[in-house]
Amino acid sequence: MYGACGFCQNSFRCRTNTTPLNYTEPSGYFVRIKSLNKTFTPELSPEVLQRLRVYAAPFQDELRHEAQRSWSGVYLRGLLQDGERKSIEAMVGRVPLPSELRDIKEPDQALQQFVNQSPWDDQKLLKRYRTVMAQSFASPQGIYVFDDTGFPKQGKHSVGVQRQYCGPLGKKANCQVAVTVHYVSPEGHFPAALRLFLPDSWTSSPERLKAVGVPEEYRQAKAKGAIALELLDQVRCEKLLPGDLVLTDAGYGVSQAFRHGLEERQLFYIAGVTPEMVVFTAEPRWDWPEGPSTRGRPRTRPRLAEGNPRPVSLKSLSESLPRSKVTWREGTKGKLSGHFTWVRVWPGQDWAQGACAGAAPIWLLIEERADGKIQYAFSNLPADTSRIKAVRLWKSRWPVEQGYQQMKEELGLDHFEGRSWRGFHHHACLVMLAYGFLALEQLRRKEAPVQPGKKREAEPRITLPAIRRALQDLLRPMAKPDCTYCNPHRHVFDRTPHFLTE
Repeated sequence: MYGACGFCQNSFRCRTNTTPLNYTEPSGYFVRIKSLNKTFTPELSPEVLQRLRVYAAPFQDELRHEAQRSWSGVYLRGLLQDGERKSIEAMVGRVPLPSELRDIKEPDQALQQFVNQSPWDDQKLLKRYRTVMAQSFASPQGIYVFDDTGFPKQGKHSVGVQRQYCGPLGKKANCQVAVTVHYVSPEGHFPAALRLFLPDSWTSSPERLKAVGVPEEYRQAKAKGAIALELLDQVRCEKLLPGDLVLTDAGYGVSQAFRHGLEERQLFYIAGVTPEMVVFTAEPRWDWPEGPSTRGRPRTRPRLAEGNPRPVSLKSLSESLPRSKVTWREGTKGKLSGHFTWVRVWPGQDWAQGACAGAAPIWLLIEERADGKIQYAFSNLPADTSRIKAVRLWKSRWPVEQGYQQMKEELGLDHFEGRSWRGFHHHACLVMLAYGFLALEQLRRKEAPVQPGKKREAEPRITLPAIRRALQDLLRPMAKPDCTYCNPHRHVFDRTPHFLTE
């Protein structure tokens, strides 16, 4: 939208600032943003744009052509800028194009081609992204958090879409689901890897897979837990993000094969499970098969010894166990606490077939939430692990839900409108890159030295959405570069849009 410039009144030559903020005040080299609401927005120097260029520069090598580099800058800026939708057409309408792209007659189609058909490798770009993020976030205390995130859809042609459980809606619906790995450390957190889950209705149809361009190596039917383990192996093999603990919800934790997969990788876990699962409260006794039998077929599986109590459900067990109040951290509105049980049990899954015979004891964590709901988790943490430590580790999952909510609300992770496998993963890759920059800026603000005469606790907590809000005035030029009246103020108002090649 163009109109009269607020500084030179040069009609239809200068871009008007349509930000919903009530007032913007340039103050030297800082931009101070004021609003009628009470949401805190920090001050950012224009130097943040140089940091954005430095952040984006390492990704250039993975984009082979100049046009790819140019369009990636447009897309990244579109994700970071304000806008109700982060779809391609909407972003092209908002983002000023760099000089080398201004002569393109149909920029929306060109950007569409960059995301959906251009053959740049998102996996190589994400490896470079993890390399960049590891420099600030890698820690021996790092934690891998598995989750999946849903994308509601209307049609049936988008890759992986079908009626299945959709987390954002809290029910079964027509949607896509992606398996994710998030990395959490004392320094912060960020999404590390993501892959779309393909239901049986897709993996059983080679025609559908071919139509949306699913690569051969991803066409086999795989459970979400198997995909999560593959993503974990991919991240760990790079040796960039250390850690030996995995956290996940019941969607993954109920799978015994998944938990065994973590144990085979010599990893600890705290994995959510459902109340219907069963355990033994004392070490069970088993009758093991003996030598060849002279009567009938020989027994090959162990069976529960006669007189040994059968396992009980977690729901039934929780009703007889006491819980203690545990405070795991200080929140913005006070201490965060709940009531927990931390007890040793023996796995009882598939006990009738003897599948759990000889299994070592594990921990059972029971959490009673403030709303009365009860959650359960299994853990193979060491036998001397304290309850408070287990609870604090378990609660490290919260950044994942927050992070993916922010990627959707702030950066448009769920706004992609294409149908192809490549397009979906290209979009998700660029959203993760945009999130990574905001996470680094948030960490930078936390680590900034306290200004003389100010107390650190006097400044509100810097959130990722607040960092993105503070970027808006710097990313949106209030005047076009060719405005002769406003050129003297370019050091304040002219924001170069092309991050990757400058």
